[in-house]
Amino acid sequence: MLATILSFLLIQPDVDAQNKLRTVENRAFKSGEVLEYRVHYGIIDAGEARLEVMPDKKNIGPREVYHVVGTGQTKGAFDWFFKVRDRYESFVDSQALIPWLFIRRVNEGGYKINQDVSFNHVKNIAVSKKATIATPQNVQDLISAFYYARTLDYSNAQKGDIFELDAYLDDAVIPIKFVFVGRENLKTKFGNINCLKFHPQLLEGRVFKNKEDMTLWVSDDENKIPIRAEAQILVGSVKMDIKNYSGLANELSSLADKK
Repeated sequence: MLATILSFLLIQPDVDAQNKLRTVENRAFKSGEVLEYRVHYGIIDAGEARLEVMPDKKNIGPREVYHVVGTGQTKGAFDWFFKVRDRYESFVDSQALIPWLFIRRVNEGGYKINQDVSFNHVKNIAVSKKATIATPQNVQDLISAFYYARTLDYSNAQKGDIFELDAYLDDAVIPIKFVFVGRENLKTKFGNINCLKFHPQLLEGRVFKNKEDMTLWVSDDENKIPIRAEAQILVGSVKMDIKNYSGLANELSSLADKK
């Protein structure tokens, strides 16, 4: 229903206004990409996460979009005392790499969030059930931000360089910053992978103790897929490692020991 309403709204602005949207060169991902992760809470195998760019592109109004779905759930013994069933969806403009629609379904230990947000990048507003807020140009949601960041050029990045973008969360615009730490070779089930290493700057006090309590490693190639993430949270530590991948836009050339 929301997608239908949004499609109607997007048809209304004149074509010239929509043609002013940016065009981003994307060689990092394509439809059909699937990334799967194993999540550890301390030493416990606690859950799994999955990110999928659905195989078929869709249209919202006159714009072609990627439909990206991210899911996370607890498993095993951890599921008994803190059950998590999270689902995020983003409909991301295939040319501008900005979201038109964001769907959030969170169920974490009985705490639930059901949120649908539509974005109008011609008028620069975001509309949820609770609020309509002004947004900066090319604002992202939590899912689209990840995919857009993969298209950035880090080839000349130096230690301490900061990359920034704006994202929508809970009827507010928040700055997302990630600091380049360096390059590192990680041992994985697929072999040793050359990685770019970042410290995402996070919101203190909500989940994380300090704003640099997360470290993220992404493949040092055109795909820039996350290989590992580690975070110190208020009640322990979480680690996420890649378990499987398929449908990459490019060969995983960052495999250091590839024959």
